[in-house]
Formats: sequence, C-alpha cells, structure tokens
Amino acid sequence: MGKATTRLFLPLLRQLCPEIVDLAMPLEGVFHNCAIVSVRKRFPGHVRKVIHFMWGMGQMMYTKCIIAVDAEVNVHNSSEVAWRAFNNIDGKRDLLFSDGPLDALDHASPTAHFGCRIGIDATRKGPQDGHPRPWPPELVMDKAIEALVNQRWKEYGI
Repeated sequence: MGKATTRLFLPLLRQLCPEIVDLAMPLEGVFHNCAIVSVRKRFPGHVRKVIHFMWGMGQMMYTKCIIAVDAEVNVHNSSEVAWRAFNNIDGKRDLLFSDGPLDALDHASPTAHFGCRIGIDATRKGPQDGHPRPWPPELVMDKAIEALVNQRWKEYGI
C-alpha cells in the first residue's frame, strides 16, 4: 500500500515541482518517516527548495527524513542511495534541520506531534553549491566485466 501511495502521488508532486525525477518512501521508514527524492538541480539552493516544498505538501509534513539525490540515482536501490548519502555530504553544508509537525505515533520527539526533521542533500556538489574543489567522476564498471563477475560469482567463494 505504501508503494502504491508513492506511485499515485508522484505525478502530482512532479506537476507542482517538475525538478523531482522520482520518489521512494521505503518500508524501513514505515513509508512516511523517510522519503528519498531524486532531483534535477539547476541553481544554488535548489535541493533545499525541493525539501521544503515536500514538507509543505499535506501529509509530507510528517516526514522525518528527506534524502535528496541526483537525477540519475535509482531511489529504489537502498544501497545506491546509502552510498550517495554516506559519501556526498558535508555535515555543515548538506544537513538541513527543520522544526515542524511530526506523526502522532512518533515516539522519538520530546513533545507529541512536534519535533525536528532532517533534510539531507546527497547530490554532487560544484561551485554553484559553494564547493570549489573538483568533484570526482562517477565510477562506472564496464558492462563486460560486470557480466563476467556476475557469471562467475559462485566460483569466487565470497
């Protein structure tokens, strides 16, 4: 039901915020405590704009954690999202804290129905984001090597 809800609301979110590419609300977040959104960035602060937009959309105000990734990231692949979040953030620049409404069932906030939410910008950074250092290129495995490894995986004994 949670996956169906995500798929039903994605077209509406994209109509109101066309920079949204895809959305996942994983089971591990009980479908409402965590949202992963892929974003087509075009200007400084764009990801923050999208995160605030999402918190302003009805029941999305209860989402405790929104993780934003680049447009090409598969938001339904938790390993890929985790890799981006663990490697692409600087705590001071890329974490956004916002006090606001929380779900009535949230037991972690010190007060009922209200607490702190977090937005995580796990996108690539460049000068427009205040990041002057060069960003490393994407690591992409050659398809032939990937097929060979998959074919021989059991032989490796890992």
